[in-house]
Amino acid sequence: MLMNISFLPADKYMVINKTILSELDRKNLVNLYEPIIGSLAVSLYLTLWRDLERFNIVSMEYTHHHLMTILKASLEDIKKARISLEGIGLLRTYYEKGEPNNYVYELYSPLNAKEFFANPIFSVVLYNNVGSYEYDLLKKEYQVMKFDLKNFNEITSNFDEVYTSSSEFYTFEAIGRNTLPLNMQDQVDFDLLMSSLPKGLVSDKAFNKKVKELINQLALIYDIDTLKMVEILRMTLNEKGFIDKEALRLQTRKYYQYNHQGKLPTLVYRTQPSYLKSPSGDTSKRGKIIEVFENTSPYDFLVSKYQGNPTNRDLRVLEQLLIDIGLTPAVTNVLIDYVLKKNNNKLNQAFIETIAGQWKRLGIKTAKEAMEVAEKEHKKYNKKLVKNEEVMPVWFNENITKEQMSKEEEEDLKNILEKYH
Repeated sequence: MLMNISFLPADKYMVINKTILSELDRKNLVNLYEPIIGSLAVSLYLTLWRDLERFNIVSMEYTHHHLMTILKASLEDIKKARISLEGIGLLRTYYEKGEPNNYVYELYSPLNAKEFFANPIFSVVLYNNVGSYEYDLLKKEYQVMKFDLKNFNEITSNFDEVYTSSSEFYTFEAIGRNTLPLNMQDQVDFDLLMSSLPKGLVSDKAFNKKVKELINQLALIYDIDTLKMVEILRMTLNEKGFIDKEALRLQTRKYYQYNHQGKLPTLVYRTQPSYLKSPSGDTSKRGKIIEVFENTSPYDFLVSKYQGNPTNRDLRVLEQLLIDIGLTPAVTNVLIDYVLKKNNNKLNQAFIETIAGQWKRLGIKTAKEAMEVAEKEHKKYNKKLVKNEEVMPVWFNENITKEQMSKEEEEDLKNILEKYH
């Protein structure tokens, strides 16, 4: 749960090991998780793991300044990395208020490769983040070679043939390998969903915890609402009134691909994550613009700029920014708006790649940060700078005066704000 609590360098923490961690887990973290959660989140996980190594189950007590020193990162960036680990099921965090505050971090195993690629969310998000070529390479790296043993006879000894007395064993309580499930709010209205299915065809036990979890995951990754999910579920009921989970996966994927020209889901329809949004309540023009950037998907933002559907080429530009380069949705919106204003409403590929690469290297993740760096870039090429009491993104009009914007630019700004408010 995201909580607005103080987080200071002097706050203390301990790490508790809730699982068995191996060198293969390190490999999986880098290969499978890092493209999704980023390098700092992986470094934080490995640092917490290292804090455990001397004491195995429970670490000694550290301050968060220790993490700042090791990771060479700000406390705010460490908090964002921690939230990424929590969201993807690698970490549980507990908090106790005090002077200083105390935190407990429970460390859980990453999924193994088989579990990861079978997960409908992880596999699709990884595919979106690395692209088809890298995704296929990763799958091949984890493939298990099969041997033809049909001409061999198995001669493996049985347990009771080797061990004859239970006195040869000692009983003890050992830590097992534990992974965390993904926690998320319901993506569909299950009451409406179940009441919309034909009575008598669905078993009372059809919607167990596992099935609901799968429906939530599929609804999230494929952006499917309750009524659309009802249509899909009708096709996956078996003769006993239960939901065939594999059929549900397949039909959901087919439904999405049918409506998206055969493509797998991308991130172009996602908005800025909540933890990267600005605090609400800023009613200035600048604040309203930031709100638009944060609460509009890159696809919808581009539609608003074009007053119609973007071309396939422009959608590929969005996919490149969000997937290949890894910009956040709000930063992508700022970049698109900046480039269109600077290039006569054209998405210049080379210009976009140059700016996107720079912003990625600078670690720009929020709309506010992106607007600030865009303004600085603009000022390098515009010597006639004018300071406004209520600063607007300067690319909205290169000839802004202190008194007013042009009528055209005012109309443009008004249209954007009216569309999303």
